[in-house]
Amino acid sequence: MVDASCPPLALRERPTSLNLTAYCLDHWARVAPHREALRVLYGVGPAAPRPRAFTYGEVDRTVRAYAAVFARQGLAPGDRIFIRLANDAPYVFAFFGAMAGGFVPVPASDQLSDREVADLIADCAPSLVVSDFKVASVTPLPRIGSTDLASQAHSVDPPPYAAMRPDDPAFLIYTSGTTGRPKGVLHAHRSIWGRRPMFAGWHDLTSDDRLLHAGAFNWTYTLGVGLSDAWTAGATALLFAGDRNPEVWPDLIAQENATIFCAVPSLYRQILKYGKNLRARLASLRHGLTAGEALTQELRSTWDNTVGVPLFEALGMSEVSTFISCSPSVPVRPGSPGRAQAGRRVCVLPEDTQGTDPLPANRIGLLAVHASDPGLFLGYWKRPEEEAAVFRGAWFIGGDRVSMDEAGYITHHGRANDVMNAFGYRVAPQEVEAALLQHPAVQDCAVAEHQVREDVSVIAAWIVATTPHPSADALEAFLTTRLAAYKHPRAYHFVSTLPRTRTGKLQRRALQDPAYSTQNEAGN
Repeated sequence: MVDASCPPLALRERPTSLNLTAYCLDHWARVAPHREALRVLYGVGPAAPRPRAFTYGEVDRTVRAYAAVFARQGLAPGDRIFIRLANDAPYVFAFFGAMAGGFVPVPASDQLSDREVADLIADCAPSLVVSDFKVASVTPLPRIGSTDLASQAHSVDPPPYAAMRPDDPAFLIYTSGTTGRPKGVLHAHRSIWGRRPMFAGWHDLTSDDRLLHAGAFNWTYTLGVGLSDAWTAGATALLFAGDRNPEVWPDLIAQENATIFCAVPSLYRQILKYGKNLRARLASLRHGLTAGEALTQELRSTWDNTVGVPLFEALGMSEVSTFISCSPSVPVRPGSPGRAQAGRRVCVLPEDTQGTDPLPANRIGLLAVHASDPGLFLGYWKRPEEEAAVFRGAWFIGGDRVSMDEAGYITHHGRANDVMNAFGYRVAPQEVEAALLQHPAVQDCAVAEHQVREDVSVIAAWIVATTPHPSADALEAFLTTRLAAYKHPRAYHFVSTLPRTRTGKLQRRALQDPAYSTQNEAGN
């Protein structure tokens, strides 16, 4: 077990009063109100729309004004606000403004289908919807658009930040659940306190940095590292609201003199493939950050040799953000995402028992985080059974199979459950299967990750269908109104049967054997 105490962090000595948004913004709004806090980019070159830039003073005032507008809607502290907006500044202000007023934002992707949106709204029961899109809901809900919200905020006198306790709910995010339905992960205001070990343990952010994050505005990787951490450090947060083709990122880094870049490994791979003269164009970078997918040693080495700046990897999960990492002060070890950040209590527990005694070094088991970590979630929204299943005594177990060496470095050995990784988004195969089974020609199906080469995996579907079977294009079109695009399979295999046990349980791992699809191929 690693129980690395770091007195300067005083991780367990959390404040008695803590508002997440105030923690990020209040200090810098007072000591450096004219420092640039947020810069939203829309393109590169003279023909691109001008960026929208906001100082710490302006962001501080705006989020408090948004909080006032939300309060005028009759909301009470703790009420949920469902947010579904395009990638732009209003998304940021609505999310942090909700927490500034003591409300609970529920950020959602603009890629979700109407059915997915309706399901989330039915589950979280918000008191207000902030969206410029038509929002499907069984129960009519009050809704406000970004233009109206900004207009009202401009005319109000911003109130002080709401006085919150560390354990009060701060935000609710949805992630794929093992039952096939997305589950809500409820975080407290203390989660911002729980992010403190990341500064020395991973991203090394300072007030001199200009951090460009490649993620969508609703993603917790973006909201956390790209905004919360950047603002806590007094840095400038750079977000991109334009077309996300791989070629644009080196130009944005060069144009904005970004010092830190955040992305998933697959995007770094695409930059290397399509980018030219990268060492010169990325000369402003101190380092890159990567999370959401495993970083291969081949990709790390190619990036180092081509660009000349290091990549620092982190391992985390929706329930606790990142807690395993390397950094400028934590040496990179090939094949490992790093070790527990200072102040974290982390261990490896047995897979096949309910034991709470940590395994010896180099034994494969389940990665566990101690329940005392302030970054750990409050619980799953209305899912007591699933919540109970991830705790073993005083330990939270997220499902990652790992081993830990004598120095505390982690080696990842896959997932103990079936949750897939789609470019950093976690997707439950059951959710995709449920959507496919609604197609009249699909008699049975299975979904799993399919490795197309050593460093690339995609979501694939194995379909037992009527004859003639539907085309992959037809199934893709069918899913468009049912699932967000990132959840769609990238490969379809039409087979005569699926691998199941005698009790009918699907054997997903058998699907990943290339011989299976060939031997069971179904003809038209």
